[in-house]
Amino acid sequence: MTGRRNSTGNTEGQNREGLIREGLIRGRLRPHRFVGYAMLLILAVGIVEVVASTLFYEAIDRQSVQEDHARRVAELLVVSHRVHDLDPGLTAGVMSTHHLHAATAATPSIRAMGKEGDVADIRRRILKWEPDLARQTLLLDIERKPYGSRDLVGAMRLDDETWLNFRSRDISTGWPIALRAMVMTLLITLIAVGVGVYALRVLTAPLRKLSEAAETLSHGQKLAPIRESGPADLRNLARSFNDMQARIAGLEEDQARSFEAISHDLRTPLSRLKLASDFMGESEIAKIVSTSADEMEALLMSLQRFLRAQHLEGGAPEPVDLVPMVRDMLASLGEQASLIAPAQAPVTTWREPLAMAVQPLIDNALHHGTRAEVRVGTLGDRWMIEIADDGPGLAEEYFERVRDPFFRVDEARPRDTAGFGLGIPTAHQIMERFGGKLEFRNDPAGGFVARLIVPEPEDGV
Repeated sequence: MTGRRNSTGNTEGQNREGLIREGLIRGRLRPHRFVGYAMLLILAVGIVEVVASTLFYEAIDRQSVQEDHARRVAELLVVSHRVHDLDPGLTAGVMSTHHLHAATAATPSIRAMGKEGDVADIRRRILKWEPDLARQTLLLDIERKPYGSRDLVGAMRLDDETWLNFRSRDISTGWPIALRAMVMTLLITLIAVGVGVYALRVLTAPLRKLSEAAETLSHGQKLAPIRESGPADLRNLARSFNDMQARIAGLEEDQARSFEAISHDLRTPLSRLKLASDFMGESEIAKIVSTSADEMEALLMSLQRFLRAQHLEGGAPEPVDLVPMVRDMLASLGEQASLIAPAQAPVTTWREPLAMAVQPLIDNALHHGTRAEVRVGTLGDRWMIEIADDGPGLAEEYFERVRDPFFRVDEARPRDTAGFGLGIPTAHQIMERFGGKLEFRNDPAGGFVARLIVPEPEDGV
């Protein structure tokens, strides 16, 4: 196996990844997460505020309700005592209301003071409102009712030794003012959360654009400079991103010029070598020189195709029928290649880049097998093109590494085969650039299969 790699060929990818990583770390970009986390934080603060306000108002409400019931009961007892002195028969009718019920009886409705803590507190409040009631025998208790409501029941001994039995219904009923306050707090909180979320989306819009731009740039796609807007930190981040993008573009241009210069400078001596081999006759040395010159020229052509794939501009996508496109590519191969496809395979895509990705995979299949089988079909709702060979296959541990330029595997690929390890990387670069996918698998029946998921306009440039 030749593990060599072309350092120049890898420079662009390493520099691009390093620069993008530097920009992401420096700007702390976390695509599609920061805004969500901030919204959850705002929502959590709003929920805590509502809960705290509810507990606060509930505490105020409990105290206010007890005070209100104590006052009503105190008034009831004093007035009932006076009405009973004037006319005992009028007490029940005059003093009973929707919330309070009173009646006289020979015996008390309860026999002793209740044990709940609220009972003593309510009695203290009643005596605070009407101190004269301290001279009367007053029994109080709390009676729990279904659904959590509570009634205050009690009995007070009158001067004629009869008892005034009374009931104050549902002493836990919410205080209307407190209820309105809680509703108002909830509305204000919802408005504040809504305004906060809107403001957050406005403030972080430049950050989202930067995140999307970084994702686009990571696939090798060109984009216009990011508008420097928003807070100072985000403007500085946008400026740094634009500088990074300009440096990447400069590196790509420098690399392109370097390859062009190298290719141009090498073609002249290669032409001389080929010409010289013609004058050597049929000697073994002449064959070696001619073959070496041809291989060097083929290598230069492979490098140019690989470089072109990195800088390829696809133009506008167009309607393409994959079947005749692939059939034309296989026409010159005769029995070495076969096509399995439906009658039609219409898709809107980039014709030239797709053909540039398929062709090296077909060549790769023929380099490492005796024939290539090309299949056009669908995978879910997407069109795909599979290129299969009948060679020895490839260990799965190398599926990612074969995307690297000049990578070859001795265990699976003979050393005397044609090719320079640039076919698959070229197809991979094109798929990355236009939003398609390149996947690999081994056929159970034998052979290596490369699958292209055809890029569509919503995926690519």
